Amino acid sequence: MSERIAIVTGSASGIGRELAKQLESGRLKGQLDEVWIVDKNRAGLESLQAELPIQARLLEMDLSERSSIQQLTELLRERQPDVRLLANCAGYGKFARIGEVPAEQELGMIRLNCEALTAVTTATLPYMQAGGRIINIASSAAHFPIPGFGIYSATKSYVLYFSRILGKELKSRGIGVTVLCPGPVDTGFFEVAESHGGFNIMQKLPRTTPQDEAKHALRSSEQGKAVATLGAVATVARLCGRLFPQALMMNAFWKLK
Repeated sequence: MSERIAIVTGSASGIGRELAKQLESGRLKGQLDEVWIVDKNRAGLESLQAELPIQARLLEMDLSERSSIQQLTELLRERQPDVRLLANCAGYGKFARIGEVPAEQELGMIRLNCEALTAVTTATLPYMQAGGRIINIASSAAHFPIPGFGIYSATKSYVLYFSRILGKELKSRGIGVTVLCPGPVDTGFFEVAESHGGFNIMQKLPRTTPQDEAKHALRSSEQGKAVATLGAVATVARLCGRLFPQALMMNAFWKLK
């Protein structure tokens, strides 16, 4: 019998870390043999491993590197696990106009937020059965283009639409896909995002906690929701993305920046 596992990327901090810690509190309680925690921050993984109530396989990987994707793919092929949950939480953003940060950082957002998420998902799908779940972390920025935060919002739009399409395609296999679109979250995200300049409106908005976002993501996944938002900021952003033209929203953010 194949070992039953969950895979959580970006699990050294933020929503990914909290999601890994909460796996035993929901539908998967008692249903997992092991959780694979994936991140490039070894110290963060080691501290998480010590906190988890179930066995954890520590995978120190930089998923923006193709060698790491290949390593994960080979491990899946070797172990032949039954993947009950895949949570793609790895990602980062930068507040800056396009071209204002080093090109490697701009391309890094695309590689990690889009390419790595896609590669990890497609590598994992052969090992998922009916009842398996996928959770992808997008952002409220996915709902419309945001000047001064352009590449990040574009990558998260990709995550949103990729997840919706994937959910439709996997429905016949009994595999559910939920995309979480959080607003500002009280994590280390802003320390990285603001290293090349701030985005004033973001400083004034209320933030949710990674604990609450992780709980909401797992609950929404269990309920079979395609898109999950928590709190007023995320909910309003989602509604605005539906109701107003993108040009109007883009101009509004340009004035607020």
